[in-house]
Amino acid sequence: MSLKIAIFCHSLVSDWNHGNAHFLRGIVQELKARDYDVRVFEPQNAWSRENLERDHGQAAVRAFRRAFPNLSSIRYTKEPDFEGELDGTDLILVHEWNEPSIVASLGAYRKRHPGTRLFFHDTHHRAITAPEELSRFDLSAFDGVLAYGESLRQAYQRLGWGKQVYVWHEAADIRTFHPLPSPGKIGDLVWIGNWGDEERTEELREYFIGPSCDLNLKAVAFGVRYPISAIAELEEANIAYDGWVANHKVPEVFARFRVTIHVPRRPYTQQLPGIPTIRPFEALACGIPLVSAPWNDNEGLFRIGRDFLIAPSREQMGSCLRDVLHDQSLAQSLAESGLQTIRNRHTCGHRVDELLSIFHQCAPAIREEEVYS
Repeated sequence: MSLKIAIFCHSLVSDWNHGNAHFLRGIVQELKARDYDVRVFEPQNAWSRENLERDHGQAAVRAFRRAFPNLSSIRYTKEPDFEGELDGTDLILVHEWNEPSIVASLGAYRKRHPGTRLFFHDTHHRAITAPEELSRFDLSAFDGVLAYGESLRQAYQRLGWGKQVYVWHEAADIRTFHPLPSPGKIGDLVWIGNWGDEERTEELREYFIGPSCDLNLKAVAFGVRYPISAIAELEEANIAYDGWVANHKVPEVFARFRVTIHVPRRPYTQQLPGIPTIRPFEALACGIPLVSAPWNDNEGLFRIGRDFLIAPSREQMGSCLRDVLHDQSLAQSLAESGLQTIRNRHTCGHRVDELLSIFHQCAPAIREEEVYS
């Protein structure tokens, strides 16, 4: 069955402080590889793209197009002509970074087109941390919510949002994220992530800056939204700060370092356990050994201790990093095991299979007056 699919997102082109672009690019590529008709819509004034172009100019956009020649998006300045643009669409996926007006208009479109399936895709913690923001979205006409973790699915159920809520984890785009030759390493430890919002400042000090200092590692940090004080703190710790790196270049970065770490944001460890965000998937897909600050893998996504190590404290992080850096067999075992788990369970191909399964099992539209009266 050939499907016509529309995706509404904040930006497909820009990954400046926009990790959702990573996963959506992989999903779109996988759908296109299966010969589905996929169109992506994004607002003309997406702040992620505006920041990208401000900092890096059109060169960053051209680099994206070279890296992903089969990906494109329709940019709109006002609400698209849904009747014209979406005619015959089977599945519409709406990411939660859209404006409430777009969500409402797509819900109205769904009411007029009972043959279409409409899903809301949530990859954020604000259902718990800022429910008043999410309550602005009218999901009454949506066929379901795709939540990127069981704890988020349960939050939706408790709050009564959405008729059906499904778990749809993020995953690695293995067309982009895969091991690369690494004839020579230029450093010991690399961390790729955004500072942002004070949600993990203390955690970065405990699990990244502190252990790097303790071991006198050659370390580098990449990312955006680092305040001047954070950059100064890194410099004092002898950690280089190299700013934004295009996500499609991350495998090249990983190939130049011996180990990486994962430092989850506090809301995911305290209020939405079980959601690792996309960074560990991508790191493991690249075959680099990973050590993580603590988080609860209560959904059994990985084999802790085999796919990567978890360090509950600064001292244990230092110990784990020391072991990986000085025990080649351990480093190789972690890299191989983590890569195997990604390829067996956590690729965008797996997630497209899950999406299509949800689409096909979604309850057939019943009479509109029964649902939306």
